[in-house]
Amino acid sequence: MFTPKIPPPDTAPTAGTSLVQPLTGITHAPACTCHTTAPAPVPAAPVSRPAVQLTPGSLLVAAAGGTAVVLVVGTVLVSMLLATAITAASVAICAVVLRSLLNRPNNR
Repeated sequence: MFTPKIPPPDTAPTAGTSLVQPLTGITHAPACTCHTTAPAPVPAAPVSRPAVQLTPGSLLVAAAGGTAVVLVVGTVLVSMLLATAITAASVAICAVVLRSLLNRPNNR
């Protein structure tokens, strides 16, 4: 029941016919009629698009957007550099304090 039944090569069904034999005497049309329709239309030749034209308003918006991006990225980078500098300074201070405590344990 679950083994596939493959017909011999010389009696293979043509496109559009079903491999499953109907249980009753009723035959159905194939579900896909793609092969009987007209061929797909040939795509039209690519249309050359006009060059991008910047109006004064769109140029102003692009410049403002670029400036905003540069300012935001610059702020983030400067804040990261400042955080690194503060961390390095605090680690250096801690190192100096620990060194002074460890070098002279009796001079409190």
